[in-house]
Amino acid sequence: MNIPLSKPFFDKEETEEIKKVLETGWVAGQGPKNKELEEEFAKYIGVKHAICISNCTAALHLALLALGIGRGDEVIVPDFTFPATAHAVLYVNAKPVFIDIDPTTFNINTKLIEKKITKNTKAIIPVHMFGLCADMDSIIKIAKKHSLFVIEDAACAVGNKYKRRFAGSMGDVGCFSFHARKNITSGEGGIITTNNQEIADTIRSLSCFGMTSAFSREKDFHIPTFTKLGYNYKLSDIAAAITLIQLKRSEKFIEKRRQLAEYYNEKLKDIKQVQCPVAEEYNRHVYQAYTILLDKNINRNDLITRLKEKGIQTQIGTYALHMQPVYSNVAECNEQDFPVTKIVFEQSLALPMYNELTFEEIDYIVSELKEILK
Repeated sequence: MNIPLSKPFFDKEETEEIKKVLETGWVAGQGPKNKELEEEFAKYIGVKHAICISNCTAALHLALLALGIGRGDEVIVPDFTFPATAHAVLYVNAKPVFIDIDPTTFNINTKLIEKKITKNTKAIIPVHMFGLCADMDSIIKIAKKHSLFVIEDAACAVGNKYKRRFAGSMGDVGCFSFHARKNITSGEGGIITTNNQEIADTIRSLSCFGMTSAFSREKDFHIPTFTKLGYNYKLSDIAAAITLIQLKRSEKFIEKRRQLAEYYNEKLKDIKQVQCPVAEEYNRHVYQAYTILLDKNINRNDLITRLKEKGIQTQIGTYALHMQPVYSNVAECNEQDFPVTKIVFEQSLALPMYNELTFEEIDYIVSELKEILK
């Protein structure tokens, strides 16, 4: 048996949409399919504006730029996340300030945030880890109290609902990913959401070299001017067309993943060395990844190797940023400040999770996991 960690789902609808885009001749960024995706995505999560972007890292970069964050500023980031979150802070010459995480949700521990706020703090970037929304009520309350921006890193959380509001609709800006491991995907890609017209206009301009897009200039000819130092962060219309089809299936995909997660939970509940992911009823987990926490006496890396020998691909959860050399000279990286992150980094294990995964395959995964843990 060969079970991958993740596998995107495509069928003839995506193929047909790609063909249509190729026939129009508009395959570059900021074209008609980009516009359609922006409108549908904004409607889906309930915001006024959505802007297609080449990937979520670029989205985070542009969000920080649009909010005026730069040299000398500090941005609060959870310590347990993919480095892209903190990389974007460094891109604008600001300083990432790491916060330890909650041991059950793996999201930022909101009780620790205010201790790290200084006169230089300008924003908080909560990460909705593995598809579970961070404690946004507490984060927004803290942000309002200290006049901080909130940028939601919702890379893993398309379709997550937190108290009836979608991830990416609660902060000043939301940033999403359409990478191949995400619930909906075009291979690579991203989108930014906001309810602020000025922020949306700035991001749209910055994503296209600091000028107006070619598609928006088709009706009335004029020579654009470059008013900002912009970037080439556009999403191709081919990718936008694929994502549109995927977006229509989002709720179906989420329901399937939640069923698979429930089955995993049931099969794993009696294994004492394993902590399953948790979610409250008000916080709809979309399970971009199904990540368990192993007992500290288990060698996680050895387990990954042994499961691979059985045809089961697994992976670490994600990274402890304070342990990464790239941040050693630009952030406070004292290990004693991040006891939970260190444990979760070393003992978390992502099990296979994708739409075509079967219950029979989960049976096999759990059976082999139990055998190895003996």
